[in-house]
Amino acid sequence: MRFLRICRKESLVIAVSGRPGSGKTTLAKSLADSLGLRYVSSGGIFRRMAERLGVSLIEMSKIAEEDYNVDRAIDNEARNEALKGGVVVDGHIAAWILRDIAHVKISVIAPLEVRVRRIAMRDSLSFEEALRIIKSIEESEDRRFKALYGLDLNDNTVFDIIINTHTFTPEECLNISLTAVSKVLNRCVSENL
Repeated sequence: MRFLRICRKESLVIAVSGRPGSGKTTLAKSLADSLGLRYVSSGGIFRRMAERLGVSLIEMSKIAEEDYNVDRAIDNEARNEALKGGVVVDGHIAAWILRDIAHVKISVIAPLEVRVRRIAMRDSLSFEEALRIIKSIEESEDRRFKALYGLDLNDNTVFDIIINTHTFTPEECLNISLTAVSKVLNRCVSENL
């Protein structure tokens, strides 16, 4: 049983997944800070790869569609970090690639229009440009992750909780997540008594 190995917070692994602009990074960083855990971003790994190659995120997505080793490298790095424990990992498919490791798997969602506005504001883009980028990235990811792992990113059965970041404030999202983490840790303690 997976709960038996997490009685210490230092062993805890939390996966936070969501589409671009959903708020997954905001929540994951807040969780890591609140719990004193490390923070790993699959998207950050992807962005660093794009920067090293001198290409845009859309171009990097196209490269990844042709070379599945890009996604494998990112996912392997995220898994290796998770295996060390004491970490919050965020990424579009973090919950799926860590399904056998993560003790709490959180899906962060928000309506497309909200996500587009967030990306537009964050990256100083027009609404139309942000929409084009999000749609391009999501279509690429849907194809890649279906081909590589057989994933349907609309299948929510892998998640322990789903949080709509348009409905709740960042602080409320954090509190909901901390409640879930607390339940998992308490279950572990009671099962080991």
